[in-house]
Amino acid sequence: MAADDGDPTKFAAIYDPSSPLLSKPSTSSALDSPRRSDPESDPTQFLQISYNFGPRPFKDITFLLLFDLFVFSTFGLGVFSIFHRNTDYGNPSSFTYDLSSSSCVKVSTSVSNGFWASDPVFEKDLIWTLVVTLVLSAPFCFLLLLLLKHYTKQIVYACLPLFVLFPVFFNLYWFVACTLSSSCSDALPLPYRIFILVFVFLIVGILVWIIVANWHRIELTIQIIGVASDALSENLKLFVVLPFLILGLVVYYAPIVVFLVFARFNGEFVPKEVDGGGGGYFCEWKEDSWVPAYYALAVLTMIWSLAVMVEMQVYVISGAIAQWYFSKDDSLPKKCIRSSLRNAFGQSFGTICLSGILIGVVRVVRAIVDNAREENTQGMVNFVLRCCANALLGAFDYLNKFTINFAAITGESYCTSAKMTYELLRRNLLSAVFVETVSTRILTGIVFVLSAAYAVATWVVLRGVSSLGVDSYLVAILAWLLLTVVLAFFVHVLDNVIDTIYVCYAIDRDKGDVCKQEVHEVYVHLPISRSSRSALIPNALNP
Repeated sequence: MAADDGDPTKFAAIYDPSSPLLSKPSTSSALDSPRRSDPESDPTQFLQISYNFGPRPFKDITFLLLFDLFVFSTFGLGVFSIFHRNTDYGNPSSFTYDLSSSSCVKVSTSVSNGFWASDPVFEKDLIWTLVVTLVLSAPFCFLLLLLLKHYTKQIVYACLPLFVLFPVFFNLYWFVACTLSSSCSDALPLPYRIFILVFVFLIVGILVWIIVANWHRIELTIQIIGVASDALSENLKLFVVLPFLILGLVVYYAPIVVFLVFARFNGEFVPKEVDGGGGGYFCEWKEDSWVPAYYALAVLTMIWSLAVMVEMQVYVISGAIAQWYFSKDDSLPKKCIRSSLRNAFGQSFGTICLSGILIGVVRVVRAIVDNAREENTQGMVNFVLRCCANALLGAFDYLNKFTINFAAITGESYCTSAKMTYELLRRNLLSAVFVETVSTRILTGIVFVLSAAYAVATWVVLRGVSSLGVDSYLVAILAWLLLTVVLAFFVHVLDNVIDTIYVCYAIDRDKGDVCKQEVHEVYVHLPISRSSRSALIPNALNP
């Protein structure tokens, strides 16, 4: 990177020398990064990055204030909707059109209430099954973490055949069971059953092809999962803090849902002419003009809040894991998770809000693009718009990757973190978009195998101790879904740990330092960025 090294002011604009997280690098190192391979390069012009243990300034305050404005407006108008509601909502039969006043007037009527009847046996068995599943999900997560930490290779190789055998078994089982059942065979004719059977087998074939195509990366993936599991086992309090963040979001959502319900009660009954004329009128409910706008505001606030909660989880995970990574002598800093939470809800909350709104907008746009693709909208204009949208979404994914992880480590603003992360990975020949996706797929497969085995065991127990009959399949499927959601959350946490360690490894590589030897022994085998490598070749040829 001689061309880059020739401009001493380039990185001075990116890195603030006065920041407490930056310091000048040492002239010698045990692990030199590729940018130091050029003997003409001056290492002192690259400012180093490290974890910012000191006080951090507030960043992205504008988006913090904007998020607060959305929240306070949602709650303020929600309280107004409760006190301003019309108690006559839902009783159109209580109003009739008055010719003398040309308006709807209230008359006294009796309202009958219906009730919903259900099977008490089914409800009891379903509730108990879901409660037991939710209670057992926590030990399952800890047991899975322990197995992945000490027996990663054995677990992965034991589950790989089951990735294929379980779908094949379930596919054949439902086909035979549906064929033998007269009600199922009548509802689903044989050609449709054969089509579904072949389609599932086709998906299984694609899964086999994915496993074979990535077989050469299995060993590296096993080591990456093992390192991440070891790091996560050193921060077990995350499994207490992160669920409480989700619970806090649910509690935060509860009044907004109540406000949305009461917002519908704001309006009045107005006369409307009967279709076809004839001079007849009837009373129709009409909402106040501000109600649709409040619905839009509340929904946007809920989407933004969900994205903020997800990004806050990433921030807390990254902060805790980074403190473990940069700790000396394997001594974990005290109150590392508490400090990450304090930074997340304090100085970096604006950064998290900005990341959340960007993530929310991108997901909404991606959903619109996917919906347009499913509708098979024709026309050159639509095609060009989809291509532009996909290009913009890809560019965002390219720049956003690892941004929150980096912000949790350094305390920088969102835009500065995105720029510094890209430059950090680029000059160290590491990909800004590369993630060991095979580890995610393998962990997802392990979750599927464990939850499917649990569902089968649940069905066997229900068939033995309950009289549900066919409903036992539904209860087992719901138990499978619940356990899958919990274990998927575990995979989400482990994925963020892998990403954070990747950024920490890049920082180590940039400084020529080795904070965690076991991490370097694994991550050094990750493929380098081809774009960065090709960009360095012509620069190296420059005099």
